[in-house]
Amino acid sequence: MSRADIHPTPPSELPEGWRLEGRRALVTGGTRGIGRAIVEQLLGFGCRVFLVARNQSELDERVGEWQARGYPVDGFAADLGREADRRRLVDWLAGQVEALEILVNNAGSNLRKPFLDYRLEEYEALMRLNLTAAFRLCQLTFPLLKNAGSASVVNIASVAGLTHLPTGAPYAISKAGLIQLTRNLAVEWAEHGIRVNCIAPWYIRTPLTEGVLSQPEYRSRVLARTPLGRIGRPEEVAGLAVFLCLPIAGYISGQTIAVDGGFLCKGM
Repeated sequence: MSRADIHPTPPSELPEGWRLEGRRALVTGGTRGIGRAIVEQLLGFGCRVFLVARNQSELDERVGEWQARGYPVDGFAADLGREADRRRLVDWLAGQVEALEILVNNAGSNLRKPFLDYRLEEYEALMRLNLTAAFRLCQLTFPLLKNAGSASVVNIASVAGLTHLPTGAPYAISKAGLIQLTRNLAVEWAEHGIRVNCIAPWYIRTPLTEGVLSQPEYRSRVLARTPLGRIGRPEEVAGLAVFLCLPIAGYISGQTIAVDGGFLCKGM
């Protein structure tokens, strides 16, 4: 399946409750992997998408590709691990729209080490990008989300936030925090018509995982723990992210859903 084939059905022909045309979405980490797939599927459903990435040239290239296909998309270069950049982003966004129906907190990174080998600055950098950025973007975009009347926040966590994996303690801590943030906000923001959900992927073929998955022994261990017997695709995470934003999913909030090929339920 090519990227152009992901959405063969025009948004206007989708059944009631399965449409997002005219909705406005902010996606962080939107130029690669899961984030890129989410942007593409939201565009396919008729959303106007604003995406964020650190690399200006890569951002310009992706936005140019989508705009050339006629999609309503704009990009903003920012390091979301920095508060000044987070504020600049939301100020820019508020200058574009008065309301925001969708926020996808996808930006994240990892540094795999044994627990005792982490330096404090490495731990703090991972927490700033993986957890604090989502925490602050939720705070800063709240007026726009509230103005929408009905909005959806989707946080991209990991099964590392639910069980032990050899991915490193700081990464796991940040993802567990994102899962709990989801629960708290789902309760606090329900009165404003804002739903908050979380996705916890297992190994998905992205630039963040290609290094470890290129090691035959490690890849074999991953596949042995995965009942479906394969590595996931970014589009399979993106499909769930988009579904959680649809009106038909309007009674789903506070949930963390694993996209893991059955990994969490396998046990011994």
